Amino acid sequence: MPLNIVVCIKQTPATGSVSIDPQTGDISKEGISYAISPFDEYALEEGLRLKERFPGGATLALTMGAVRAEEILREAIARGVDGVYHLCDEAFDGSDTFATSYILSQGIRKIEEERKIKIDLVICAKQTNDGDTGQVGPGLAAWLDWPNTAYVKKVEQVTDTLLRVHRMMEDGTDILEIQRPALISVVKEINEPRLPSLKGKMAAKKAVIPRWGASDIKADPALIGLKGSLVEIAKRQSPPKRAGGLKIGGATIEEKAKIFVDKLRELKLL
Repeated sequence: MPLNIVVCIKQTPATGSVSIDPQTGDISKEGISYAISPFDEYALEEGLRLKERFPGGATLALTMGAVRAEEILREAIARGVDGVYHLCDEAFDGSDTFATSYILSQGIRKIEEERKIKIDLVICAKQTNDGDTGQVGPGLAAWLDWPNTAYVKKVEQVTDTLLRVHRMMEDGTDILEIQRPALISVVKEINEPRLPSLKGKMAAKKAVIPRWGASDIKADPALIGLKGSLVEIAKRQSPPKRAGGLKIGGATIEEKAKIFVDKLRELKLL
């Protein structure tokens, strides 16, 4: 039973030292390197594993982002996907999760039209490491009008009509059956991502990557970019720096312990 799968991936800063430019209020681009969002690596791997379990279909990667985001699509090719698609247009700039999920849904419909196939499954990560909202996956499912579930840690069974998945919860695991076509958002416990192969790297270098703008995917201008976003960012700022802690002095452990206890009493914590 072949499966046609789209994995949504995103290019995000590959560093934790992202800062805000105090003059513009935007994220400072100086010294930042970019890579595929770490959580998306697990989504991509699960798409590849499902293709291996159910041969005959295609696993495709889709991203929305700046021109530089082409790098992660080449990474996806190197890991083994059958095709990649890049949604890239200045009109998409400033899109919040609502507008982003709409744009991705239009991209998926365009893929179906171009390849003359029906997509059976869309896989997202539970969240990205920049926005951290976890909203794009469920939002995309809503635009597609498909059932979805998040926090999936295992795809147990796939039939012609449904998927049986294990959903990670705080108090255990739910086993759910959802109708196809469907969208799942996966957690890192689902697998261990593979490394790109040499053959894959060579294919990635030569690949010509389709790039689609708003008109290509027939996007409604009222639903994309800042105009189509429901969230308005009033201000960006870096979190305040933490104050330095109190260093406990003393020549011996006993003396340090006494000073520590005295300090707790002074603060009325004892």
